[in-house]
Amino acid sequence: MTTKPTGKYFEAVGRRKTAIARVRMFPGTKTGYEVNEKSLEAYFPVKEMQLTATEAIANAKTADKFHVTVKLVGGGISAQSEAMRHGIARALLLYDIDLRGKIKKLGFLKRDPRAKERRKFGLKKARKSPQWSKR
Repeated sequence: MTTKPTGKYFEAVGRRKTAIARVRMFPGTKTGYEVNEKSLEAYFPVKEMQLTATEAIANAKTADKFHVTVKLVGGGISAQSEAMRHGIARALLLYDIDLRGKIKKLGFLKRDPRAKERRKFGLKKARKSPQWSKR
């Protein structure tokens, strides 16, 4: 387990479906990612999800300035990686508001509102109705 950074940090919350990410970005010389007290590679074993989670900070060209710690709860790992990206993008704005144009153009500041539709009574699923037979 790594030692926890102390001092000033930028904190933001990112969400996607039912996943919630609380992101803290510590400026300094030590860089890296810590997700639920694990390394980024250990928590997101798929390379594509690692890239999704770090996309906001990589496109802002500030990856070498921060140590990022993330607390993730809820959802699946795909939604968690997108929630982490949303949280990092919001925290970057607290660090430097001039990055807003670049991050907003990439679409990382908008919370994706899509979620699973609720099941209605009388139906099998949200919209699927029971089979109908004439006789």
